Amino acid sequence: MGLNVGDTISFERTFIKEDVELFTKISGDEGDHHLNPDEQGRLVIQGLLTATLPTKVGGDNNVLARTMNFEFLRPVFTGDTIVCDVTIEELEKQDRNRTAIKASFQCTNQHAKKVLEGNFAGVIL
Repeated sequence: MGLNVGDTISFERTFIKEDVELFTKISGDEGDHHLNPDEQGRLVIQGLLTATLPTKVGGDNNVLARTMNFEFLRPVFTGDTIVCDVTIEELEKQDRNRTAIKASFQCTNQHAKKVLEGNFAGVIL
């Protein structure tokens, strides 16, 4: 498995206009702020698109999520680079070669401002 309690996994992503356009098509979230640039030429990233950042850890580690809690703290815009830090809080061996996992996360923008925080729980298959 390779994960241990206390581990923090970090990664970053810079969102671009095409990300918003694709997510708009997939999600149907067509709020004006996702379609029309602000006075600085930026689009607001959909909250759930931002929330895909901590789910990357799940995908990388074969986690089947059971619960996910998100607190959206401030908007994310096209051109923003977001760093996501996921900390493993609990790991517990289960039956059938599964391990229960609980983790917390926080995402910050390039200005070191928190944009998203929360936690998730599930099982590693």
